[in-house]
Amino acid sequence: MVINTVLSVMAYDYPAEKISVYLSDDGGSDLTFYAMLEASRFSKIWLPFCKKFKVEPRSPEAYFRTAVEPLGEPVLAKEWSTVKILIDGRDSEAMDIQGQPLPTLVYLAREKRTQYHHHFKAGAMNALIRVSSRISNSPIILNVDCDMYSNNSKSVRDALCFFMDEEKENEVGFVQFPQAFENLTKNDVYSSSLNVATKMEMPGFDGNGGPCYIGTGCFHRRETLSGKKYNKNYKEDWKRWSNRSVKESSRVLEDTSKVLASCSYEENTQWGKEIGLKYDSAVEDVLTGLAIQCRGWRSIYFNPERKGFLGVATTTLLQSLVQYRRWSNGDFQIFASRHCPFVLGYKKIPLKLQLSYCIYLLWAPTSLTTLYYVIVPSLCLLRGISLFPQISDPRVLAFVFVIFLHRAYSLGECIWLGGTFKGWWNDQRMWLYRRTTSYFFGLLDYILKRLGFTKSAFVITTKVADDDVSQRYEQEVMEFGTSSPMFTILATLALLNAFCFFGGLKRVIADLETMVWEQFVLQILLCGLLVFINLPVYQGLFFRKDVASMPTSVSYQSTIFALLACVIALY
Repeated sequence: MVINTVLSVMAYDYPAEKISVYLSDDGGSDLTFYAMLEASRFSKIWLPFCKKFKVEPRSPEAYFRTAVEPLGEPVLAKEWSTVKILIDGRDSEAMDIQGQPLPTLVYLAREKRTQYHHHFKAGAMNALIRVSSRISNSPIILNVDCDMYSNNSKSVRDALCFFMDEEKENEVGFVQFPQAFENLTKNDVYSSSLNVATKMEMPGFDGNGGPCYIGTGCFHRRETLSGKKYNKNYKEDWKRWSNRSVKESSRVLEDTSKVLASCSYEENTQWGKEIGLKYDSAVEDVLTGLAIQCRGWRSIYFNPERKGFLGVATTTLLQSLVQYRRWSNGDFQIFASRHCPFVLGYKKIPLKLQLSYCIYLLWAPTSLTTLYYVIVPSLCLLRGISLFPQISDPRVLAFVFVIFLHRAYSLGECIWLGGTFKGWWNDQRMWLYRRTTSYFFGLLDYILKRLGFTKSAFVITTKVADDDVSQRYEQEVMEFGTSSPMFTILATLALLNAFCFFGGLKRVIADLETMVWEQFVLQILLCGLLVFINLPVYQGLFFRKDVASMPTSVSYQSTIFALLACVIALY
C-alpha cells in the first residue's frame, strides 16, 4: 500500500526533474526500506508505461486490481537517522527505460530516543520539511497519508494553477483536496464517505474564508510551513526556484540531512510552535491550518470531478469509533485552549470562518446532550413521567415540525449527494454511536488530561484488514468481536431503551382507558426509534454466533448495567 502510493505520486503528469518524493518511515522498518529500493527500480518501467498509455490511476495496485498480500511492518527501536537518496534526479543516469529523467526519491527514518518526545505524525512531517529543504527545497509541498494514492495525474497541475494565479497567487497558502475512499460499501455501513463534509461543509468553509487543513491530499506553499506571515507586498519569484542547483553529492546530502532528522534538533527551537506543523494536539493538521490562516494566508478547497486522491476507509465499527474519538478529543482541545478560533483568530480571520471551525471543534461536548436524550426520556417513560406535551396539545406541533423537517432535510441532502435511503439510515445510526461513545470518550480524555491523570497518545488507524473482516464489511455486516468500553456503552444503551420501551408500553396499555397514553406518545416514538436503530446491536448480542458477534463479557456487563439503571429509575 505504501509503495503504491509512492509510485502513484512519482508518476504525476509533470516534469520529473521538478518532482521529489520523500517517504517518512517512523517505524524504521527494514522491509519498507527495501520495498522502496525495489520501487525505485520498478519506477524505471512503470513511469514510462503510465505516460505512454496515459494510465489512470497511476497506482499499480489500483490499475491492475490484483490482490495485495498484507505484509505488515515490523517496528524497530530507532536510535539513529536514516536518510537515503534512492534516486537522485540530478544524476544523468537516473533515467527510465525510454531515456526520460526520473523524479528524486528519498527514504527517511528519523532518529527516536525515549528521552525525546517524537510528536507522532507532526514530528515526522517536520523532519520531512527540514530534510527536503536541504535536498530539493521545492517551493510547493504535497503531503499524503500512506494509504492515499494519487488517483489523478493532473492534480499537481491543478493545484499549481491556484498558486500561480495572476490575481491571487500570492495569498494562497495551501490547496486542500477532499478525502475520498475507494473501498466504500454500497450503503456506506460505517458512514465513512464524508459526503456531507466534502460536498457541503468544506465548500462552505471555502466561502467563509478557506477550508481547514485535513492532514492529507494538501499542497502547501513551503513558506507557510516555515512560519512566514503573509505580506500584501509579497511576490513569489518562481524563477529563483528553477535556477537553484545543489552541487553536493548524494552522499554529502544524506550525511548533512541526518542531523536535521535527529531527535535533539528541535530542542530550544520554534519547531512545532511557530515553525512547521503544530505540536501538542491530536489533530495537528486542523491546528496548523488555522495558524496558517491567522498569519494572513488564504486556503483553497478544490474538489474536481475525478478525485485527486483515494484512500482506505475503516472496515470495522471499533476502528471508526476510535478514529472519531481521537478527532473529537483533538478538536475540543483546540477549542478549549489559547488556539481557539475566537482567540487566535480574533481580527485575523473572518468571524464566519471562526464559527465554521466550531462544526468540528465542538463535537465532544455534544455527546452530553445526546446521552441525555438517549437515557432520560426512556427512563422517565418507564417511571411514568411525561416530558413532552400530550398529543392533543397544540404545542406538540412545534416538536413534530422540527423533528420531521430536520430528518426530511437530512434524507434529501443524502440522496442529492449520491447516497441511498439505507445509506442515510446507516448515517443516522453512526451519528448516534459516535456521539454516545467516540465524542463522550473524547471529552473524557480531555478532562482526564487536564486533571493530570492521563497523557496524550496517538492511536493509529489500522489500514489492513483480514480476509474475513473484509468479507463481512463488503456484506455490510456490522463488526463487533472485540471487548471495548465503547461497545459496553452501546450495548447498555440499546438494552436500556429496549427495557424502557416495552416497560413503558405495558404501562400505557394498562391505562389505555384513562387516556394517559396521550402524554407519552413522543417518548414512545423516541424510545421506539432508538430500539429500531439499535437492531444490529441486538443481533450482535443475542442472534449472531460468528466471531464478529458481541463478546460474552460485553453482553453480561451491558445487561447488568441496563437492568440496574431500570431498577434505580423505578425505585
